[in-house]
Amino acid sequence: MNLLWFAPLIGLFYGFTASLGLKCSASICDEIVPFDDGPRPGKPPTIALIVGAAIVGTILASRGLPISGLVVSALLVVSLAACWYSDVRCGIVPDYFTLVPLVIVLAIAVVERNPTPIVSAVVVFIPFAGVAVLSKGLGMGWGDVKLVALGAAVLGLRNSVLAFSAACLLAVAVAMIRRRRHEPIAFVPYLAGSITTALTFPVFS
Repeated sequence: MNLLWFAPLIGLFYGFTASLGLKCSASICDEIVPFDDGPRPGKPPTIALIVGAAIVGTILASRGLPISGLVVSALLVVSLAACWYSDVRCGIVPDYFTLVPLVIVLAIAVVERNPTPIVSAVVVFIPFAGVAVLSKGLGMGWGDVKLVALGAAVLGLRNSVLAFSAACLLAVAVAMIRRRRHEPIAFVPYLAGSITTALTFPVFS
């Protein structure tokens, strides 16, 4: 089925679902008190996230992505928007926005007998989990690790490695420019931006 003519509508759907994800994230953050040793609370760019989600949905539909691919991608985009909001606002990445979509994506892979998402998630998860253990959650939080696994499951191994390498380099560069090398930062925006870029314009097909 050619979805090219429906690309704008699909884009609107992505934007709408992202807005729902942001509202859910906001409601959760209302009940959370940020940790004293966490990142500085900030104001999430909600409008930009919604518009960005709509643009991503439109581009993916224009590329001829199948319905199953659009559904999985929409799930990832909603998760990224919600995680971005919660990490910036209260320094926490709730499992609702990482583990739940990850389980769904892996379940789809099992049903389709496609081991790639499972292998990609596991291979990328291990080194990031190691960083989280060694840094005791200060250099890399477990919420970030779970989001990395979700991103890898959707992007595939090679695209995810490129995306996460870019996210780490960019985060370090920004921290140095802002002279906050020894302060915790909200890492999800860097991960989300890199994952979204790799999802929309993948280097490896």
